[in-house]
Amino acid sequence: MARRRDRDDADTATRILDSAERLVQHRGFNGFSYADVAAELGITKASLHYHFAGKAELGQALVDRYAARFAAALEAIDADDGNPPAKLAAYARIYADVLRTKRMCLCGMLAADYDTLPRPMRDAVVRFFDDNETWLTGVFAQGDAEGSLHLDGSASGAAQALVGGLEGAMLIARPYDEPARFEAAASRLLASLGGAVPSQRAPAPSS
Repeated sequence: MARRRDRDDADTATRILDSAERLVQHRGFNGFSYADVAAELGITKASLHYHFAGKAELGQALVDRYAARFAAALEAIDADDGNPPAKLAAYARIYADVLRTKRMCLCGMLAADYDTLPRPMRDAVVRFFDDNETWLTGVFAQGDAEGSLHLDGSASGAAQALVGGLEGAMLIARPYDEPARFEAAASRLLASLGGAVPSQRAPAPSS
């Protein structure tokens, strides 16, 4: 009985996280409440508080889970053993696949609300982008050393430009509801940063 109760609790927590993630990706962190999640799932707010004491704790869990899925997607790209241009193309596909579900990058949405987030969430959002830039810096450096990419500046500068460019391209494509607009911007961005073209699919961190 205790094992079943633990499983039910875990399932409910997952459903809460799934619902909250969708809401953040559509409305931002300040655009939803516990009442919204409770109404969507047909549970009480007391049940929400049982699993996540407050919205700050829920938000922290959302970022941690999203970052873990994103890290797994990067590991999958590395496991494919592709060349640096292919890795960068696959990285851009992560964002494109999220946009096709009519969502935004969770941490990109949270960055828009950064000033109003609890401190632990702020730190987690910055850590997410730092981790992505660290991975990308390694890819750009490898490509530059091998000659498969041709950088005008530093690998870290290219990494920062790519993350910022992709997040911005998602934001602009959103009101047009045109994933092709994002893909065109991503293609030009990758070409300007070393010649990669986003033609390879990668596992999306959100679905």
